Amino acid sequence: MQLKPLAKGRFQSLWQQEHDAIEQIMHQCITETKTVAANYKLMQQGQPVTSLVFVASGKISMGYAARNGRCFQLGTMACDSQLFGEMEFFSGYHCQLDIIAEEALEIAIINGEKLQQALLKEPKFALFFASAIAIDYQDTIDMLTRRMLYPIAYNIAYDLYQQHLNEQPVAGFNKCYLEAERFATTDRVYRRAVKKLEELQLIKRDKEGLIIQDLAGLKAFIE
Repeated sequence: MQLKPLAKGRFQSLWQQEHDAIEQIMHQCITETKTVAANYKLMQQGQPVTSLVFVASGKISMGYAARNGRCFQLGTMACDSQLFGEMEFFSGYHCQLDIIAEEALEIAIINGEKLQQALLKEPKFALFFASAIAIDYQDTIDMLTRRMLYPIAYNIAYDLYQQHLNEQPVAGFNKCYLEAERFATTDRVYRRAVKKLEELQLIKRDKEGLIIQDLAGLKAFIE
């Protein structure tokens, strides 16, 4: 979730008014700040979560590795006051994903006990967390159900269209095998789906990756 005024939801206007106070309370819960190198795991899948991690800016990636060896990548994210570990903090579950620094980052550690006391003391602060988590949850479920129920080619096309609209919270990777993991498939299946979209002349490759060739056609394809 972001430590930012909510851009949607029932309490959107309230959080725009209260944001400065919410941010101040959060910063009072910070017990440590440090610089970490690229490839450092801010949080690790399976670990107990006693503290949250705040990243003001910088690029991270998020992924999950199953016991059968398959991996799922959510993608990369350019952080903008991003908070990690809030789901696990409230649920008591172990960390679900590896959160990895894609570059050197400045991070802040938010003490779980201090955060708990702040939430109990300031009900509005707790309401902010509930609203932000609910929005993130529904956005994530929307993405996961689409990935499960639609073909790979559709999901690649949809992802590119959302990037065009600047409505994609996470971005992709430059390496094909990581992009395949982002769509929960193999490199071979991913390449075949990309080839299908190329044959339809909806997309093309360049040195930066996949780009839209026919915007109207791509929109029609996903609708």
